[in-house]
Amino acid sequence: MNTKQPGDGSSQRRAVETRAVAWLAARRPLIDPDEAATDRVLFARKALIETAFLVGLRARLDPEPLDGDYAALLDQVEGIAARPSYRELIARDEAALLLYAGTYAALRLCGREDPEFRRLITQAAAGGYAAVFERIPYRQLDLLHTLELCGVPHTLPAIDQVLPFTLLCNRPNVIKLTDRDIYAITHTIFYATDFGLREPRWPQGFDPGAAVELLEALLELTLGQGNADLVGELLCCLLCLGVRDSGEARRAWEFLTAVQEADGRVNGPAGVVHPGLADGDDDAYRHWATGYHTTIVAALAALLDRSPRVARRSRPSAPTPRLPVERPLRQAVAWLADTSLRHAPAATLPAAAAVAHGAGALGDPGLARPLLLDFSERLADTEAEVWQRHGMEVVGEFASGLRAHGITCASLDLFLKSTAAAVELLDRVPPQAVHNVQRLVALGLLAPQRAAELTGGTEAPHPAPETALADLPGAWKNYHLGQVAGFIRDAAHAGRAQHRITRDAVSFLLAQQSSCGAFGRPACDDPPSRERALMSWTQSAITALAAVHAAHGAALTNPQPGP
Repeated sequence: MNTKQPGDGSSQRRAVETRAVAWLAARRPLIDPDEAATDRVLFARKALIETAFLVGLRARLDPEPLDGDYAALLDQVEGIAARPSYRELIARDEAALLLYAGTYAALRLCGREDPEFRRLITQAAAGGYAAVFERIPYRQLDLLHTLELCGVPHTLPAIDQVLPFTLLCNRPNVIKLTDRDIYAITHTIFYATDFGLREPRWPQGFDPGAAVELLEALLELTLGQGNADLVGELLCCLLCLGVRDSGEARRAWEFLTAVQEADGRVNGPAGVVHPGLADGDDDAYRHWATGYHTTIVAALAALLDRSPRVARRSRPSAPTPRLPVERPLRQAVAWLADTSLRHAPAATLPAAAAVAHGAGALGDPGLARPLLLDFSERLADTEAEVWQRHGMEVVGEFASGLRAHGITCASLDLFLKSTAAAVELLDRVPPQAVHNVQRLVALGLLAPQRAAELTGGTEAPHPAPETALADLPGAWKNYHLGQVAGFIRDAAHAGRAQHRITRDAVSFLLAQQSSCGAFGRPACDDPPSRERALMSWTQSAITALAAVHAAHGAALTNPQPGP
């Protein structure tokens, strides 16, 4: 991988484009379907149109004549398109019209008009099938945009009439989007904006600021996954919308610059090419097939960035609604408290701690009082091993709940005093134990000065996130509610309760609450198994929603200035 080049950002980005196009030009015979193996012909046609389209966009976005590697690529495209064996396939395979129309559009944009090629495309578009068979919305936009660039007349709906039905314009939940969905969103923006050359006619009520927020959230996810192909496409979308003053866009540029190889290639993500096309002994082909598309995307991003014809706009702000979490949190605390009363305290102590924590976050400790009284009585003579097994995080939260109500538990008090006495004898505690020492201070069992000596005055380290950002879509897909809740909790503690990704994760979590207050859909029929799952998920949900509720309260007390 290359390290950063000297000079300003624009020169670095221009270098990304120059190297990428040089790499593509050096391998231009590989986009020739006639030179491809039988099982690779369709892939070559796809690569041909995408390469042609890059060249066509270069002609539109840069007023300077084509030269060098761009000119070499154009000559290659024109030579292939001139063959009857290529262009006459339009009449024989109308469903694949876009594979050929895009090639003609690129030639037309570059001033290489071909009347016979145009006539074949016009006939196919008017033939009652190629332009009218059912397509999902963003594919319909692809057709409309391509026919527009071809200058071919049609009677299909306009782009702005199709836009309301796209995924982009229906506020998708970020954490639920697959790679395929993200490509649908990026391509919708490409076609709606004509690659940054026009202002879209967005549907009524659509907020462009929310679209930018969505793109930036998806950039965070794909940067975390190291997916250069999607990072590049999402960056292109921000540029098409005129946005350059974006922290996520800056990080995307840093990433693309870093992952571009010395010869200009940018490697695509795993699975970008069908294994049958990438396998085999042909290393040179595999090297090209797994990198050509991402390399095109990187070049396009740099081209859009430098084009004087692409609009530049200030980053629009987006509304950040606070999801109502107080009522769901209250219902969850009430359900978990009532349910835990039917179980053995020694096994259900984490649930009791969560109830105490949630009630405290709501400012209504009375919600936890019946459960705390019951557990304190039933655990009065329990062995120290029970407390030890659950750890100080759970035991400390439970003890704090008892203290808030003036409730005592003999065995717990004895355990905490012996723990504090053992800590007093230490010279220093490891960093991972600092938080537990601070709990002992909060419970009045250890002097603050002695705690400072034991910890060296260091703050408790932030625990590693339970769910990494890049893993969040997988946690949703596999219904790991505990992981989703852990992400929400950690994000709220990190001051990101109002971030789009966190809000969408909260929205998903809230949709999993049933009318009784419990969280989760176990999808099983055995009552004990169902209750165990519901208790575990509800416990996790309480800690997550409590963190969000606290963050909302802090934001109201100390409002931050707007962007």
